[in-house]
Amino acid sequence: MTTLNAAIIGAGAIHRSHVNALRLLPGVTLRALVDIDSANGLQQAMAYNCRYYPNYREMLLDNDIDVVHICTPHFEHKNMITAALAAGKHVFCEKPVGLNCTEVADIANAAASALGLLGVCYQNRLNPTSLRIRDELAKNTLGKMLSVKAVLTWSRSRAYYSESPWRGRFASEGGSLLINQAIHTLDLMQWFAGGVTRLKGVVDSGELADVTEAEDSAMATLHFANGARGLFYASNCNTHDSPLLLEIHCEQGMLQLTDNTLWRVTADRRLKLDCDGSPDGHAKSYWGLGHQQAIRQFYHAITHGGQTEYININEARKSLAIVDAIYHSSKTRQWITINN
Repeated sequence: MTTLNAAIIGAGAIHRSHVNALRLLPGVTLRALVDIDSANGLQQAMAYNCRYYPNYREMLLDNDIDVVHICTPHFEHKNMITAALAAGKHVFCEKPVGLNCTEVADIANAAASALGLLGVCYQNRLNPTSLRIRDELAKNTLGKMLSVKAVLTWSRSRAYYSESPWRGRFASEGGSLLINQAIHTLDLMQWFAGGVTRLKGVVDSGELADVTEAEDSAMATLHFANGARGLFYASNCNTHDSPLLLEIHCEQGMLQLTDNTLWRVTADRRLKLDCDGSPDGHAKSYWGLGHQQAIRQFYHAITHGGQTEYININEARKSLAIVDAIYHSSKTRQWITINN
């Protein structure tokens, strides 16, 4: 069996989910860790028994590295992705793949001519409840979809932004709540309903207005390709991270995700369908176990010539297009059409 050597750029909290996923893959070795914080990077690399690089471009010169994982702040994604692809590496990047759709277009052009694959981590698609929802919809269990409602109310402190000044800035994060916390929810909504065709939305900042130039709350009305309507609300101003509330209303009942448990609700019955398991001790509860599945899918695609399912740049663009459209709609107070 040929061994695939991986490198991770960025030794922040999320990188541990990647390390744990790699450890479960046969024929995969973590060869290098990159972090600009030399004390943290060296400490982590010693624990993983891998090489340490203070600069990702130096790491890209290592011809033995096959796959690069990008776990860095948003503004670094584009340059790191394009450099890694140009170096002949496969790339697996945390969301968002870029700051906006303009960057995504540039990344897509680079990926189209690259030898390596580019995968993006939308791990919530692979939660047990998400997969069960897709299965229920494919089987048309409850008839035609009429609407999708999603409510996400989390808590982000002032320190969350002040201790990491890149957050909450359009130039470095691409925005705030929408592109960071809520993008997974928007991605699930459009994935379940076959894409968004038009929307009208608004963003605002209240509780966190003094520490972020971007939004801490947002809402939108969406029209989906399958004819259903979407209602979306999200905020980082809650006092704790509430589980996502998602309701898919159909002609003959409802699929309801609440407290990480999926229910099928009809006129005479409320049936539990599935629930999302708890992640390992290194991951936040709302990350779920999807990282393991997403990374496994990507490596399977590498070893099978890219012919298997993984989230590519075209899929990753869809939720970012929704984010861009909500920002645009909020400025213009107009409906925005999205070309999928």
